Amino acid sequence: MNTFTHQVRHMLTWLLLVGLFTLLAFLGLGIFLAPPAAAVITEHEYVPGTIIYQSRQSLRDVDGQPWQAIAFKGVSDSGSSNFSLRLVGFPGTVTLDRSQPLTLKSARGKILTAPDTSQEIFTESTAEPHIVQYNLQPILSQLQPEQFWVVQISTVDNSQIEIKVPSWMIQEWQIVAAKKSSTPRTQS
Repeated sequence: MNTFTHQVRHMLTWLLLVGLFTLLAFLGLGIFLAPPAAAVITEHEYVPGTIIYQSRQSLRDVDGQPWQAIAFKGVSDSGSSNFSLRLVGFPGTVTLDRSQPLTLKSARGKILTAPDTSQEIFTESTAEPHIVQYNLQPILSQLQPEQFWVVQISTVDNSQIEIKVPSWMIQEWQIVAAKKSSTPRTQS
């Protein structure tokens, strides 16, 4: 009976190990992970003759602080457009340095910068220290969806906030950037 018990334990140990390795392999491949939600791109008439397309996503920086990333494109009846990224941190947690550009680093080491355009949304007296906006139009053609991009935002105390942006979000931004003017409709 002792030999039989030993054989059963040995077989159960092997089955447990095979099951554990299989589970780890599936988790490593992402099979059990939920895929990202489908792109939710909204379209609003900002002012008569100007349509705003936007994507809003929540992210966390490397320190675990929450951020909202709003990629948006304004398209006027005349056909002119711009593509911007607004980053919103939690009020009272950070003071961002608007004199510095946004730095984007690809998973493959490519570095891009985008100028700050926060003056388009704030006057000096209404500026919110935890909100910045950048013009991504000049670098849009270089912003290829790769594994991920890391966004770096400068603070007034000379530190950097790093936010990892997944490739599916870059793809969503490109969908927003490709939008053209159409009949206005509002989605919630």
